[in-house]
Order: sequence, then C-alpha cells, then structure tokens
Amino acid sequence: QVQLVESGGGSVEAGGSLKLSCTASGYTYSSAWFRQAPGKEREAVAGIYTARDGATYYAESVKGRFTISVDNAKNTVYLQMNSLKPEDTAVYYCAARDSYDSRWWFRATYKYWGQGTQVTVSS
Repeated sequence: QVQLVESGGGSVEAGGSLKLSCTASGYTYSSAWFRQAPGKEREAVAGIYTARDGATYYAESVKGRFTISVDNAKNTVYLQMNSLKPEDTAVYYCAARDSYDSRWWFRATYKYWGQGTQVTVSS
C-alpha cells in the first residue's frame, strides 16, 4: 500500500502563486492532481507519467498557469500554481497508480490518494 503525503496548501491573493508537494512511500507509475470545490465534482487538474517519459497533461482551465513535475529521487510530485484565480479555490488531492492507463484524467483509475490540502484564492 502506497501512502501519499501532501503539503503546501494555503491562502493567497489572486495573481499569487503556491506550490504543492506530494511524497509517495513506494513505487508509482503515474500521478495526478485533482481538486474539489464546495458543491462540485472532483476534477482532474494535471497528470504526469512518472515512471515512463515524464509526459504531462493539463486541464484546459489551468494550462499555462500550472506546472506538474516530479523528482524521482525523492518520490515527490509537485504542482506549481501561478496566476491563481478565485475559481482555483478548492481542496487539492494528489493521486497515484501503479500501472499504465492512458486516461490521465480518469479519477477511478487512481488507486492511491492523499489527504487533501486546501487552497484558497481571494479576489
């Protein structure tokens, strides 16, 4: 069983930046960040194939503002969030899986989940 530990959430004004971290206790094939705002479905934000070619994918709403990256030596995935908007306010979850699936955005394919970290962006 892989444990995921997240850190880095907080409060920031619109236009500001935050960086989230997610450290895994074991092997993962790919990872992703999801978010869930109050009253809304959990949605995929960004994904990365950590054990393959490091390919990255983004939701349209965050392209050009968010960057997902990995430090394999530390088993840690990051989400750098720039130009934050109030609509980015949500609980952010790290997710990981230990086998290949082309659907980086598909929540049900992720086996391991972090505890979630709150990101609040004020206008």
